[in-house]
Amino acid sequence: MTTMNGKVALVTGAASGLGLATAIAFARSGAAVAMADFSEPPLNKAVQSLKDEGHRVLGIVCDVADELQVKAMVAQTVATFGRLDAAYNNAGVQNVLATAADQSAADFDRVTNINLKGVWSCMKYELQQMRQQGSGAIVNCSSIGGILGGAQRGTYHAAKHGVIGLTKSAALEYAAQGIRINTICPGVMHTPMVDQMIANGQGAALEAMTANIPIARFGRAEEIADAVLWLCSDAASYVIGHTLVIDGGYSIQ
Repeated sequence: MTTMNGKVALVTGAASGLGLATAIAFARSGAAVAMADFSEPPLNKAVQSLKDEGHRVLGIVCDVADELQVKAMVAQTVATFGRLDAAYNNAGVQNVLATAADQSAADFDRVTNINLKGVWSCMKYELQQMRQQGSGAIVNCSSIGGILGGAQRGTYHAAKHGVIGLTKSAALEYAAQGIRINTICPGVMHTPMVDQMIANGQGAALEAMTANIPIARFGRAEEIADAVLWLCSDAASYVIGHTLVIDGGYSIQ
């Protein structure tokens, strides 16, 4: 198991899905964890559950689309725990399904403000703290939608492609300053977002994708958490600007 004893981690989108699994993994590996999410009730429940296990956890309500809230989130993390060693910028949303000619500007702004600008804002303020320390590791969450196209998902895929570009550029800027930045690209994971997609009538499309996954199943949130912890640990000390695809083999066909 990856050990993060004495470290401080920040996770966005931490109330459910990949973010929650990763926050739990950080906490159980010994890190103090700041858990941020837009939805306060499930966030409070998740934070209390980890506190009941005896972990050092802080809950922060934050809309990553709002740069000032992101700045305050990082500041509160540092004020509480004294530093910031690892960050997983995970918060994201799906777009409303529509072909390119029919996508709305409002939905484009909503998705890119969270999925792309949100990652940019998080990195900006995380890097300001890590630059002062001279150390740190950041993992940004893209998607297989960041390396592939998808009908009716152009806005989502555009934002996720952008996350990879942001990550590579920032990784070049900060590698010599003791800060490592990488991206993960999860495939189809069994998360509340997938449950919502099924509820919205996309079950058949997801089943079709599953049929084309070589490992023949959805991924588990814990499999993403393990990858994030490794990328944030000293075991990945020479991994910089990498895009780690975790999709059961879907994208290699």
